[in-house]
Amino acid sequence: MPHGTLWSLAMVLTIASGAQASEIHRVVTTLDANNRSTTLIDQVQTLTVSKSGNASAVLWTTNSAPTGFSFSKDAAPQDMGIAPPDNGTVLRVVVIPPLDAATEAKLPKNLMMNIVGADAPTRGVLVSHPLMHRTRTVDYAIIMSGEIDMMLDDKTVHLKAGDVVVQQATNHAWINHGKEPCRIIFVLMDSKEP
Repeated sequence: MPHGTLWSLAMVLTIASGAQASEIHRVVTTLDANNRSTTLIDQVQTLTVSKSGNASAVLWTTNSAPTGFSFSKDAAPQDMGIAPPDNGTVLRVVVIPPLDAATEAKLPKNLMMNIVGADAPTRGVLVSHPLMHRTRTVDYAIIMSGEIDMMLDDKTVHLKAGDVVVQQATNHAWINHGKEPCRIIFVLMDSKEP
């Protein structure tokens, strides 16, 4: 294993130690044999620590536009990358723990861009922070609890519970300089190259 990969893995594990695994109640509806609405899934789902060091869970995905229906099976693979399937969507919950300045300073360069990999659009300037990244998606982000800073190329926007972001394939980083974890719901939609 190359030295850079070991360093990145060590940093992710350091970040992950601060991430509190939590749960979310997920309900998915379906139609029964008589076309009556019922539940396909009604469960408490545990969030797990991902490569980014944040606790997260994929809650649902689609793989076509217009969207089809999955009335008979769970459409939430847990082993997918950040981006949704081609022409699809992904619904994900992420808990971002507080990040202290010392740990932030030690993060490997391009940490998140390396995780995003080939799913990044070619348009955009080089990232300026290890957590900064871009995906070829239009994202809806809803801050559910806590507070977070969204770093962009030219400014940082402070967000709190109830705030909403529409992210359009641009460089951004989610950085929690607060004292409490921040829970965000993301809907990522596959998009054309910007």
